[in-house]
Amino acid sequence: MAASLQVIYPITADTSFDYDYYLETHMALVGEHMGPHIESTLVTKGLAGGPDTPPGYYAVATILFKDQQSMNAALAGSGAVMADIPNFTNTRPKILLGEVIG
Repeated sequence: MAASLQVIYPITADTSFDYDYYLETHMALVGEHMGPHIESTLVTKGLAGGPDTPPGYYAVATILFKDQQSMNAALAGSGAVMADIPNFTNTRPKILLGEVIG
């Protein structure tokens, strides 16, 4: 069964996020270190939390894997990716590891 990794970057009063660095440099690191195990990626930039509501998140990255073993292998090689996070944001990302059910 397919597996997913979602990285969610919350917005709080004292945080920032460099989208250019994230897209150009960080996602390239994801591809370099985890890419052989990835089926697809999707990055969504937060625009709103609903009508007349500011976004609660800078971005959500969704990475899909063929199966749990592929995700585990990608995570084992993710040290440089995780170490890069302070280069584009000072928010603490939330992580969701999941099984794709639909």
